[in-house]
Amino acid sequence: MTITEVNRMEPGLLAAFERLMPQLSANHPPPTAEALGALIQSPSRLLLAIGEQDEILGTATLSVFRIPSGLRCRIEDVVVDQSARGQGVGAALTRKALLLAREMGAPGVDLTSNPQRKAANRLYQRLGFEPRETNLYRYQF
Repeated sequence: MTITEVNRMEPGLLAAFERLMPQLSANHPPPTAEALGALIQSPSRLLLAIGEQDEILGTATLSVFRIPSGLRCRIEDVVVDQSARGQGVGAALTRKALLLAREMGAPGVDLTSNPQRKAANRLYQRLGFEPRETNLYRYQF
């Protein structure tokens, strides 16, 4: 399997997100071609895809941004196709995102994971992520 940083709209990318996003969350529809294009072009993100023989088996996004206290990185929307789970795909994507963040000089990487995603939470802890004592707030529009 090969991990690539997605820098342009590739054949099959939109179809892959249409297949993968429902496996990540029933609350968020797959991105439109326009939204996916904007994500790819955003300077504050790195979109990673992993696959073999032109089939995307998983994706992850590394958000990178500067705030007054320094460089911050977050791993978002790690999703692995059901057919490839348990084969190290999610671990490979997460390790690649961590490597890229380290190369950029980030002091660490944050992520959130729904407590119901038990396998994902075990994976993150196995990779060295530690739960933080914090409050997560959201303001809904």
